[in-house]
Amino acid sequence: MISAFIHGYLLSFGLILPLGPQNAFVFSQGATQPKLRRALPVVMAAAICDTLLIVIAVLGVSTVVLTVPGIKVVLGVVGVGFLLYIGWLTWRADGQTAIDQAAALWPIKRQIVFAVSVSLLNPHAILDTIGVIGTSSLAYAGADRVAFTVACVLNSWLWFGGLAIVGRTLGSFAGVRTWLNRASAVIMGLSAA
Repeated sequence: MISAFIHGYLLSFGLILPLGPQNAFVFSQGATQPKLRRALPVVMAAAICDTLLIVIAVLGVSTVVLTVPGIKVVLGVVGVGFLLYIGWLTWRADGQTAIDQAAALWPIKRQIVFAVSVSLLNPHAILDTIGVIGTSSLAYAGADRVAFTVACVLNSWLWFGGLAIVGRTLGSFAGVRTWLNRASAVIMGLSAA
């Protein structure tokens, strides 16, 4: 059970680590909100979405859904378009993205809706959960599979909470933000490709 937990945690950590729209948005909320607690709804929305994707993948439901003709194509086209749009906005930003500027003033409901969209419309996240986490979970059964799943979910919650805290800490350094925006935009473009 411990080895399944460690495997799940390390695997999900490797998958969540790259900069992408979800990570960039959580980071930016930590950096731009006047108080860290104002970023908590975004952290929770991103973590809940990841939890949902992980559980669906481990239960095998996502594989069944994606076998329906056309759903995978629609998800891919929407996701790629979304990544290209967000990547373009992020690249054009100078230290603070247009999304950051607007999101600092957004009501909580709008922040949550955006966090959900960057979480669930991200083809990279869908492919990671279905293709990697779901497939890897097949090596385990019973308590081991539960431990694997809990580790993946725990990693998401800790990651997004930590990302908001790091955003809060580094948010005042415009040079760091510009570099992160450019790197994130490139990664989003590569993910879309």
